[in-house]
Amino acid sequence: MKYLLPELKYNYRDLEPYIDEKTMMIHHQKHHQAYINNLNKALENYPELQEKDLENLLKNANDLPAEIRTAVINNGGGHFNHTLFWELLSPKKEYQENEVLREIKNQFGSFENFKNEFSKAAATRFGSGWAWLVVTDDKKLKVLSTANQDTPLNEGKPILALDVWEHAYYLNYQNRRPDYIEAFWNVINWDKVNEYFLN
Repeated sequence: MKYLLPELKYNYRDLEPYIDEKTMMIHHQKHHQAYINNLNKALENYPELQEKDLENLLKNANDLPAEIRTAVINNGGGHFNHTLFWELLSPKKEYQENEVLREIKNQFGSFENFKNEFSKAAATRFGSGWAWLVVTDDKKLKVLSTANQDTPLNEGKPILALDVWEHAYYLNYQNRRPDYIEAFWNVINWDKVNEYFLN
């Protein structure tokens, strides 16, 4: 099974002015596609691994053959992370109070507290990486960040993700990562976050 670039449910320009059309196009067509190409190449001589679910491969990366382990972690992680990221974005600005938002307020004390903690995780990730909200095995919500294209799968189920690699924002925001992080709050698909939270 070859991995394919997922289609977006919105147009590249639909997230403007928060995320610009050109960045979205390059990010999706070039960066994400490159991860997929490299992942498929790493697995081409391992048909038994091609049949496995990507999440399973990444959770059990230590079981992968040593010669492809790093390539699968980096490129498989890049594919997994970006696929989730695209789904969690939406041009729709309005959202209803839902289960995940109520649980965020319950566990963090307020939405503002959560926003500050998540934004700090994104802003203080040194170099390239991601900020996450995950649901742990004991049903707690946890904010964390990962380096490069590492996934948070061994910490919990990711339900919100923010890409803080420079390629995600540099055309529009240059070195102003905090401005990009603030803009992100305007394009979150809370219905999709809730769907992941409930399932």
